[in-house]
Amino acid sequence: MGASIPPRPLMRDVTLKYRARDLRTQPTDAETMLWRFLRREQLGGWKFRRQHPIPPYIADFACIEAKLLVEVDGGQHADSAYDAARNRHLRLHGWRVLRFWNNEVLGNPEGVAQSVLDALGGIRDADTCPHPNPPPLRRGGD
Repeated sequence: MGASIPPRPLMRDVTLKYRARDLRTQPTDAETMLWRFLRREQLGGWKFRRQHPIPPYIADFACIEAKLLVEVDGGQHADSAYDAARNRHLRLHGWRVLRFWNNEVLGNPEGVAQSVLDALGGIRDADTCPHPNPPPLRRGGD
């Protein structure tokens, strides 16, 4: 009787990791535009990752804390059975998925960002959102 080898954890998919890294180096114009609003916790204090692997898929943008994915799609995604199956899989794993067309993002990036913020429930509570540049701690009895 040979010992069975346990399956690899899904997040250790090296191919997916490198594919996501490659996608981060060549974003679409719409992804670049939206990333300007999502990066550095600028959108209500929520942290996003771009081209985040969620095996067996890669999400354009992911807010891990809120389990929210944002996808920016071109025309090839219209009525896509692949996207429908992907959405089902992601939702089964607890993710909410927002989809926007490239032309929506390019034509109204502020409106798209506001839609994302609305889906997140608005600005994060100050108690759960640390200041990005906290003041230095005082020493002793100063």
